[in-house]
Amino acid sequence: MASQFYNNSVFWIEVDKIKPNPHQPRKEFDEGQLRGLADSIRQYGVLQALVVTRQEIPKEDGGLAVEYELVAGERRLRASKLAGLSQVPVLIRVVEDSDLMKLELAIIENIQREDLNSVDRARAFARLAEEFKFKHHQIADKVGKSREYVSNSLRILSLPEAILQALSEGKITEGHTRPLLMLIDRPAEQDTLFKEIVARQLTVREAEAISRRIAFDKIRKKDIDPLTQAIEQELSSTLGTRVHIERGENGGKISIDFFSEDELDGILNVIQKEKSEKVKSLEQARDAQKAELSDAPVILTSETALLDDRSKEEKEESDEELYSIKNFSI
Repeated sequence: MASQFYNNSVFWIEVDKIKPNPHQPRKEFDEGQLRGLADSIRQYGVLQALVVTRQEIPKEDGGLAVEYELVAGERRLRASKLAGLSQVPVLIRVVEDSDLMKLELAIIENIQREDLNSVDRARAFARLAEEFKFKHHQIADKVGKSREYVSNSLRILSLPEAILQALSEGKITEGHTRPLLMLIDRPAEQDTLFKEIVARQLTVREAEAISRRIAFDKIRKKDIDPLTQAIEQELSSTLGTRVHIERGENGGKISIDFFSEDELDGILNVIQKEKSEKVKSLEQARDAQKAELSDAPVILTSETALLDDRSKEEKEESDEELYSIKNFSI
């Protein structure tokens, strides 16, 4: 390996002459970490040399211009520029590196430093597999990981772009991708679960519980009756969370999902509000019915008249006289 470098010597090269590695797998660089590294570089300098290749480019006047292409150390190069350095220490590779070698070195450096986020890492593995026809076990050997690690990393790329973007930005963790991948054949529910993870800050275990519940419901709904399904959907819409109804021979039970005390309070408030509105609606209907009855004229039909066939004079008599014995004859 030492013979691949020019006399094994460290050279000081102007930062403006170093071009970024076009095969750099890392796309996201944390600005806060870069500033922190820049502060360290101002105080202690660049402690580890960058690795570059040397390129001689013909000029129009017949001369040669020298440029350097970065192979490893982009984070140090960016931080050095932030620190205001005009030159950085480099090792110059004297062999003609292929694109594969540049990609390999960039990936290995980032993997060793744990600098790649899971999406960039997966995309780098995908390039090795697709462009250079590496098998998963070969990639694993290159980066010092297991074949399962490589395969699981590549599975992430089957997720929608919005989820990959959230993963890159740290809105969800790599652990959250497992329950989301369980719903890969159900995109609508996958998207709903993703939004719940972000909005409710669900833990990985909570997300996995929901994913398993959805998978169970897929089987369950084959046997559930349409009325119960409709009631579940209506309750879920009203409460803003998943609701499950399990019927038994006598009665059953209702399960309502919630993931925090605030969410539970919100569900209780919705139930109380719904109850209050229904009670108010019933009271208003009852009052309206009373008002309607009090204002309605009394109309005696022929059937009503048959109920009281007394004469006018008899009706005017007092109850005492009406029920007196003298009014009865044998």
